[in-house]
Amino acid sequence: MDLIATLKQPEGKTLEFKRDLSSPVGAIRTVTAFANTAGGVLLIGVQDRTAFVRGVADPLAEEERLANMIMDAVTPRIVPEIEILPWRNTHVLAVEVFPSSRRPHHITAEGPAGVYVRVGSTNRRADEQLITEMGRFARRQSYDEEPLPDLDSEAIDFRAASEYFSPIRGLKRGDLETLGLAVRHQRRRVPTVGGMLLFGKQKERHFPDAWVQAGCFQGRDRSRIEDHRDIRGHAPQLIDEALAFVAKHLRCAAEIGLTRRRERWSLPLIAIREAVVNAVAHADYAQRGTPIRVAVFDDRVEVESPGLLPFGLTLEELPLGVSKLRNRVIGRVFHELGLMENWGSGVQRMISACREEGCAPPAFEEIGGRFRVTLRAKSTEPPLDDLDGKLLQALQEGTGLSTGELAAHIGRTPRAARTRLRKLAERGLVREIGSAPNDPKRLYYRFVRS
Repeated sequence: MDLIATLKQPEGKTLEFKRDLSSPVGAIRTVTAFANTAGGVLLIGVQDRTAFVRGVADPLAEEERLANMIMDAVTPRIVPEIEILPWRNTHVLAVEVFPSSRRPHHITAEGPAGVYVRVGSTNRRADEQLITEMGRFARRQSYDEEPLPDLDSEAIDFRAASEYFSPIRGLKRGDLETLGLAVRHQRRRVPTVGGMLLFGKQKERHFPDAWVQAGCFQGRDRSRIEDHRDIRGHAPQLIDEALAFVAKHLRCAAEIGLTRRRERWSLPLIAIREAVVNAVAHADYAQRGTPIRVAVFDDRVEVESPGLLPFGLTLEELPLGVSKLRNRVIGRVFHELGLMENWGSGVQRMISACREEGCAPPAFEEIGGRFRVTLRAKSTEPPLDDLDGKLLQALQEGTGLSTGELAAHIGRTPRAARTRLRKLAERGLVREIGSAPNDPKRLYYRFVRS
């Protein structure tokens, strides 16, 4: 493992720093959460929330102690890779944990309830619904494929489904099983969870949170609401009406060309459409308590859905087109209806649409037990001046440079250069790596998001 390359990354879903093992409970929870979620690396001997390397006094003894603790403290057992990495005159322990096919893992002393998952840079105790989802994921099942044995296939609104499919093909009752909307259960044809979510006649009776809460707010926070709407109906209808609500409240300007008039929206509608489609398609409908939310502000649109990313998927992988479909029935139907193309391509279309319109790239977050996409009209960060640009250019090669070297590069004093570097670090553009804030040997690197 390349220690410098790892230190250049921020703590997050797949990376955590620990100064030492004086309180091993936190390290055990992190290892457990990594195994249950998307894997990750735990560095022992690095100050939390910084890239300051303190080192481990007796790395061989600490390696053996840590391996034994992990072996004894977690059920089912986790076998990570532990590596001793040299750094100056000390060492760092690197614990690499891989996503587990045996999840859920729990801390033995806490019992079956001691299951942890990774949310951002924190470990969160999983609730019963999340633990159940882990079991489904391990069995390669999706919630929306499960049968609803207390209902019969007439609970699906076949007429509504036929109308949505009519532009594509005629729908036959036998197609309900082919599409996964219904399934044979104990010699009866019953609807699946996905069938009810998509075209159920009394969907909200069985899934009371499967709707969209839309709101438009004055300004940039939720203190003053201008308009709101509760959007209910079949899943494709939720998408259409949510997009209509957003379009109603987005700013729109007219550009007059030589031959035609063109409407220019403050945010690309294509990107908003993809965010809403993904929210409806990938929501965790087993969660209860909150619907999908679409919020329009003066400077942004937020689309939020219940559920974390599917296990094994990270925020950094989304722009690369990596995708794991949570709801297979909904995904299959949306694909056939033309609402979704290849899985994973929606995020890339969002990014491309924002880039073409000169907007900031979409931001993806896991907040609590929910996933949020934020689309901003433009970047709110102040522009970089020439000297800041020169500093970043000097660090472009990926090799670390000292304060003195960077000061000489821009023709300023070390103190002036350090002030600029500190501000660039606060903006997430530069990473400072050393043993302490005043380490004379500290180096600066371009900030890298894995």
